[in-house]
Amino acid sequence: MHWVHNIAALAGSHQVLVPDMPGYGESAAPADVESPESHAEALAVGLWRLLPRRVPVDVVGFSLGALIGAHLAWLAPQLIRRLVIVDAGGLNTPMPMVHLQLKSLRGLQGEQLLSARRHNLHTMMIHDPERIDDVALWIDANTPRPRTRVHYKVIPDKLLLALRRLPIQVDAIWGANDRPHPDPEANAAALRQIQPGAELRTVPRAGHWSMFEGAVDFNRHLIELLAMPLRASAKDDE
Repeated sequence: MHWVHNIAALAGSHQVLVPDMPGYGESAAPADVESPESHAEALAVGLWRLLPRRVPVDVVGFSLGALIGAHLAWLAPQLIRRLVIVDAGGLNTPMPMVHLQLKSLRGLQGEQLLSARRHNLHTMMIHDPERIDDVALWIDANTPRPRTRVHYKVIPDKLLLALRRLPIQVDAIWGANDRPHPDPEANAAALRQIQPGAELRTVPRAGHWSMFEGAVDFNRHLIELLAMPLRASAKDDE
């Protein structure tokens, strides 16, 4: 549901596959709920079934999805053409402890519950509180708790380590005001240690959930990145 403002825009020029990650939404939990590889294996099986002609795809991974996408590209390199990481942790860059500011929802009802949900969305996901609309609140309230623990396997540098072994092209899109993983340029610099030619696109006035809060700019950036020819080599400047 995180991609609700992006699917239609992308579907105008691309075939779009938007699975719930293993252990999230309506997807079953993977065999090993703490292993990024196990999550990626489940996605690879699904891709094999959906793409019988084995046409390579571009993978766009948001937050934890970037790490799972990196492992997917390692497990099924013949299926993955490029990876775009979005507001992702795990690049060994400074990370403020904003999660400590979250409010517990336990026992809350009515306006108190709504106020706490707004606070938490502003703390972690959405930069401008005026953009916390009914859709964002509905998604937050109706997203089941994950049946996996892989999100504890990202920090501080697990994404960076996973990206080091990839031969494919990796680019990035970042919310300019991402609070959990701030400073788009610092994160791009970490990525460019591995792929000096990596592109960074920044979504202005958007927080961690940049593809929701800044959907128009995000969609334009992503469509442009996907239309760019692949670099001669993923690590062409090394």
